[in-house]
Amino acid sequence: MLRRTQTPGLGKPGAFAVKRALDIVVATLLIIVLSPVLLTVAAAVKLTSKGPVFFVQRRWGKGNVPFRLYKFRSMHVALEDRSGIAHTVKNDPRVTAIGRFIRRTSIDELPQLFNVLKGDMSLVGPRAHVLGMHAAGVRYEDLVPEYFTRHAVRPGITGLAQVRGLRGEVTDAHHAQARVDADLEYIRTFSVWRDIRIMLATIPAVIGGKAAF
Repeated sequence: MLRRTQTPGLGKPGAFAVKRALDIVVATLLIIVLSPVLLTVAAAVKLTSKGPVFFVQRRWGKGNVPFRLYKFRSMHVALEDRSGIAHTVKNDPRVTAIGRFIRRTSIDELPQLFNVLKGDMSLVGPRAHVLGMHAAGVRYEDLVPEYFTRHAVRPGITGLAQVRGLRGEVTDAHHAQARVDADLEYIRTFSVWRDIRIMLATIPAVIGGKAAF
C-alpha cells in the first residue's frame, strides 16, 4: 500500500508575497537577458519543421484550476500527444532534430517565464502536470491518493523533486509517490531562501544537461 504524506499547511502569506515579487523580478530579468536565445530558438523551430513555434497545453495549476502552459515546440506536429499519456522516451521519433537539443538543455522550458509573469506559475514549485497524466500506466490521482494536494501552490519551472533527480519517465508507483512526497515537503517547508537554493541547484543541472524534465 502506498504511504500517505502529511497534508501540508499554508500559513506564510508574507513569505508567499515575497515569493511572487521575486518571481516577477527574476522572470523579467531572465526574459531580457535571454531574449537573443529566445528569438534564435523561435526562428530555429519555425525554420526546421512545419508548425507553430510554441507548444501550448492545458496543465493543472494552483487550486486545481487548469491553465495554458507554453513551451517551445520540440515535436513534429502530427505526432504530438497533448493528452500527456504517451511519455517521451529515449530517441523518440516524435522529437525533431532541434527538439532533441532544446529538450536536452531544457531550453524548451524557457517560454514558461511568460507563464510566471502571467501568474500561472512560479519559478519554483511542483511541476505542472497535464490533466489526466499517467504514471506507470495509471492516472496519477489513482496511483497517489494525495496527488491533488500538490496543487495548493502555483506550479514551478523547477522544483525540489527535480533537483533531487526525480524527473523523467515514471515507471513505478514508488517513483510516483516519491515525486509527490517531494512536492508536499516543498509546500510544507516552504521559504524564500529554499526557493533560492533550489534555483541555484538547478543551474549546474541545466549546464550539465541533466535537467531535462
